[in-house]
Amino acid sequence: MSSSLTSALLELAETARRTAEQLGPQIEQAAALVRRTLAGGGTLFFCGNGGSAADAQHMATEYVVRYMKNRRAYPAIALTTDTSLLTAAGNDIGFDHIFSRQIEALAKECDLLIIHSTSGNSPNVLEAAKAARSKGVPVLSLAAKDGGQLAALSDLILIVPTDRTDRAQEVHLCLQHLICESVEGTI
Repeated sequence: MSSSLTSALLELAETARRTAEQLGPQIEQAAALVRRTLAGGGTLFFCGNGGSAADAQHMATEYVVRYMKNRRAYPAIALTTDTSLLTAAGNDIGFDHIFSRQIEALAKECDLLIIHSTSGNSPNVLEAAKAARSKGVPVLSLAAKDGGQLAALSDLILIVPTDRTDRAQEVHLCLQHLICESVEGTI
């Protein structure tokens, strides 16, 4: 392995270490929020853009199918996957509302919206958070940098201490896997 590749892995490890040190209590709170939602019969709704959309889809799948253990399916939906809905909403009411429209239609107070956004400033995730809050749906967000505008719209936000989008996404997925593992089989 070249030294630049090794350095990149060490940088990722350092970002994960800082995250563990700085966000330990918030990570526990996030796991408790997910556990409480599922135990109460709620659904997890995930959204994000680009790589964060892929992470949203990935995590919805982990909850519905399985992660580490064979267990009952947990209700989880990625708001990023219905191409007919996304393109109709984008065309008819604007791209900023592709997620919020689904939250308006589907989410209930017992549910949880989980947003992946490294900048915390994408208009469509901000609108989703606003829609959730207007329906009494809690918002758990994963971000980086300073959390952007999303910080003020979240009930709980995990801000990975990095300015690098790729490192933030790598740690977001790790955090999500840890939360899923802590929940799996307990409900």
